[in-house]
Amino acid sequence: MSEHESFVRTRKKHKRRLDDDDLAYEAEERDHYRSFFDDELPEMIVDGPPEGDRWSIWEQSEPLERGPLPYPEWLVTESAAVDYELGVLKTGKEADVFLLERGVPGTDRRCLLAAKRYRSSEHSMFRRNDGYLEGRSVKDSRESRAMANRTDFGRKAIAGRWANAEFGALRLLADIGVSVPYPVQIYGTELLMEFIGDADGVAAPRLAQLRPTPLEREDLWEQLRRGLSMLAREGFAHGDLSAYNVIVQDGRLVIIDVPQIVDVVANPRGAEFLVRDVANIGAWFTARGLSPDKVETLTDELLKDSRLR
Repeated sequence: MSEHESFVRTRKKHKRRLDDDDLAYEAEERDHYRSFFDDELPEMIVDGPPEGDRWSIWEQSEPLERGPLPYPEWLVTESAAVDYELGVLKTGKEADVFLLERGVPGTDRRCLLAAKRYRSSEHSMFRRNDGYLEGRSVKDSRESRAMANRTDFGRKAIAGRWANAEFGALRLLADIGVSVPYPVQIYGTELLMEFIGDADGVAAPRLAQLRPTPLEREDLWEQLRRGLSMLAREGFAHGDLSAYNVIVQDGRLVIIDVPQIVDVVANPRGAEFLVRDVANIGAWFTARGLSPDKVETLTDELLKDSRLR
């Protein structure tokens, strides 16, 4: 089974499990890519393209390490494409997000991508590693011990698992129609996805930054309700939902930051995560005039959708 098939239907509907054995971090195979543009990279990458920062890594990923078919028309997949580093979008404790432009030199074929690069040995632990992984099996005892002891290999394994978990989650959500950034590809601990923002590289604002009108608030709530319902019907919860990991572009609500997606059936705390998600983001909406009854109703709906009630 390939590493991203942990989100493929291995059980009947609402009975699927996450199998971290399928999200295993291929440390030895991918170690050559531990830094992105340093002098220790293989000769084919160090030499680089005639312009840009590196050749496109599109063909370096296997089919299941790319987004679901059909590929969107805006996505540049040509082998002659190069990647241009345009700057940092966000820094975090576990990963940094960069803005890339992938284009074919001499043509107008261009697209903007967000590159999320998970850190590994720089940090002793991932703050979200506990609790979310309940219900996911780790069959490699050596890797499991290394992760528990936070050895250098263990920290790299954790980074790899989070990168693979986020890519797998985005692939699943995009495939069932949830509004998320399209997952372009994964290579090692680098996750490339659709950039949500304008053509000039200005990222869309987070929900927390908005001051919606009553009509806009109701529309955003309805979009959120539909997305969470689709997720719950597949047996999952976001696990860390708040107004800070939802962004809005031209009225379109987009859910982001999903490496900790929770299998609410397999995880003994699944219902707790689901209820907490709704309470956290519901508090933002009620503070801006949404009826608290709608938050309570959504919680009940999601528990039923996921067959926890």
